[in-house]
Amino acid sequence: MELTLKIVDADGFVRASTTGRDETFLVYRQDYREGDCVVVEASEPGHLFLALDSAIHPGFVYIKESAYSLAVPFGDKRKSYSPNAFKGDIHRLSARKARPDELAQRRNLALNPWDDHANRALFPHARANVETRGEAVFAARNAIDGEKANDNHGFWPYTSWGINRDPEAALTVEFGRPVRIDEIVFYLRADFPHDSWWEEASVTFSSGETFTFPLVKSGAAQGFAIEACVVEWIELHGLIKAEDVSPFPALTQIEIWGTEAPGAGDRNLAAITAADKHA
Repeated sequence: MELTLKIVDADGFVRASTTGRDETFLVYRQDYREGDCVVVEASEPGHLFLALDSAIHPGFVYIKESAYSLAVPFGDKRKSYSPNAFKGDIHRLSARKARPDELAQRRNLALNPWDDHANRALFPHARANVETRGEAVFAARNAIDGEKANDNHGFWPYTSWGINRDPEAALTVEFGRPVRIDEIVFYLRADFPHDSWWEEASVTFSSGETFTFPLVKSGAAQGFAIEACVVEWIELHGLIKAEDVSPFPALTQIEIWGTEAPGAGDRNLAAITAADKHA
């Protein structure tokens, strides 16, 4: 896999670029300017380890399209990132193709610290039908960014998905390819008594199945094992708020554990799902 990293400015001018086979590094020795984008290009779809800023954990992600672009955050959008991210006049970026043994490992398939609203190329990707006041610190991407601190809200690292008090709120996590999942973990935001919580949440899979999970007032991980199945996306919905004074339940993180679906690109997805159900 040929990999390219670029810094592209608002006018489309490439300010820095590097290309390598299966791995590449870019050291950019300038301050970022508003309108700059970090661009990752891959010669084929595949799994990557991406480290696009030293203040953000590397992400094990799947690139489906030939190019992914992240607008360097400024203004309100900076609030969902570490205050040290994208700062200064020297930046180290890297991209590496994942090894077969890494692909075989069970992991949180919903983790992507590089997701954002405009992303359509790098998976997993989170989207929602509502976000509190449209603010970055309450965006859907925060539910899969890997930040689990949840005893406060409104600034990094206390990022969360806020539902703007909407009982019909729903969050979708797309994987960009079939994956085999076996556990779902919720981290509710727990800035009590400011926050409320959900007593129940439902998850529908792309395969058509829906599961409902009981939740409690806690900031700890609430995990639920499920019968292993192959899916391409899941939707969190049916969020039943507890009867308390606060109108502000929110989700700090959702983890979806499992593995890649072996051979899913060569076999019918329905057949794989049927085989999993009867395993």
